Amino acid sequence: MHRVVITGMGAVTPLGHSADATWTALREGRSAIGPITALPRETLRFGIAAEVRDFDPLAHFDEKKLILLDRVSQFALVAAREAIKQAGIDFARDALGENTAVVIGTGIGGENTNDEASRRLYAENNPRLHPLTIVRLMANAPTCQVSIEHGLRGPSFATVSACASANHAIAQAFLLVRSGVADAAVTGGTEACLTLGAVRAWEAMRVLADDTCRPFSKQRRGLVLGEGAAVFVLETLEHAQVRGATILAEIAGVGMSADAGDIVFPAEKGAATAMQRALADGKLAPDDVDYVNAHGTGTAANDPTETRAIRRAFGAHADALAVSSTKSMHGHALGAAGAIELVATIGALRDGIVPPTANFVDPDPECDLDYVPNTAREKAVRAALSNSFAFGGLNAVLALRRAP
Repeated sequence: MHRVVITGMGAVTPLGHSADATWTALREGRSAIGPITALPRETLRFGIAAEVRDFDPLAHFDEKKLILLDRVSQFALVAAREAIKQAGIDFARDALGENTAVVIGTGIGGENTNDEASRRLYAENNPRLHPLTIVRLMANAPTCQVSIEHGLRGPSFATVSACASANHAIAQAFLLVRSGVADAAVTGGTEACLTLGAVRAWEAMRVLADDTCRPFSKQRRGLVLGEGAAVFVLETLEHAQVRGATILAEIAGVGMSADAGDIVFPAEKGAATAMQRALADGKLAPDDVDYVNAHGTGTAANDPTETRAIRRAFGAHADALAVSSTKSMHGHALGAAGAIELVATIGALRDGIVPPTANFVDPDPECDLDYVPNTAREKAVRAALSNSFAFGGLNAVLALRRAP
C-alpha cells in the first residue's frame, strides 16, 4: 500500500483557464455567475449560469484534431496538459506511460454534440448526422483523448455518477495507485452541459436559482449550472520524492456510499457515512480536519441535510470546522464539480487560505456551521475533506493532508 500524492493540477473553469487563475479568483471571492451568453435567453426561464468564457478551441487544437472533440473533451485535454506540465513528468522518456491510469468523470458527456445531433434530426428533419457523432458524445471520450494524446496505456475508464462523477474518478485513480495496480494516474472531471436541452431539463426540475447561488444562506433559491474541467496527476510519494517533484497535497483516503433511498432527495446518513469512511480510510480523527469543502449546492434540500451530515460525522468538532461551498463562485459543474472543488481544497491546504462561501446574506437556522461567508480566511489547514453527493444518493468524499 503506497502513499499517494498530487504533483500536478490543471483547470479550465468559469473563473479562469488555468488552475492558478481559478484558485486566485476563489481566494478573492470572485463569482463567475452571470447571464448566459451561449444560448438564446428568451427561450430560458432564468438565463443565468457560470460559463467558461473566451475559450477559443483553435488556440489549443488544430482543425483536424478539433473535429474529433466535443467541448467536454476540449476542456479535459487542456486541463490535463497543464497538470502534466506542472508535474514535470515525461511519460515517454520515463516509460511511465505504460502503466499510468486515466480516470476522468463526467455527468453527461458530449452534450453539445448530442444537442446538435438532436437539432439536426428533429428540428431540421435532417436524417444525416456527423459520422463522428458517437465518438464525440460518448462519456468515455475525454478519458480516451487524454490517454491517446499522452500515450498512457494503464487502466483507463470513465466514471458517470452525476454530481459525484469527478470524486468517484479521483477515488478510483487513488485506489489504483495506492494498491500498485497503476504506477501513476491522470484523473479528474469535465463537463460542458450548458446546452439548450440540458438547461431546459434542469429548469423543469425547479431547482435552479433565478438570482445567484447562495449556499447555506437563508435566501438561497437553488443551484446555478456551471461547466469546466480540472485534472490532476497522482503518483506514489516514493516516486515523487525520488524525482524531486513538488508535492501539492497528499490524498489520505476516500469514502464512498449510497443512500439507497430517494432518487433525488439526499440522505443525512449516506452523506455522513461517506465522510466517516474517508476519515477512517485516511486514518484521520475528526479533530485532525480543519476544512470541509462542502457539496453546498444552494438548494432547499441539500444544504440543511449536508449540515446535519457534517455534524453526524464530526460530532462536537463540527463547530470548529471551516466549511465553504465554492459553487457560489464557479457554479455547479455537475460531473466536474468535485474536480474543480479539489483545486480549492488543495489551495486551502497549500496556502493556508480557506475560500469563502460567496453571496451569503443571512444565516439559515437549519444551517448552523461556520460557512466562511463572503471573504476568504487565513487558517492553517492540516487536513480537509471535499464532498460530492449526487442524485440517486451516490456519495464520494476525498480526504486530503497537507503536502508531506
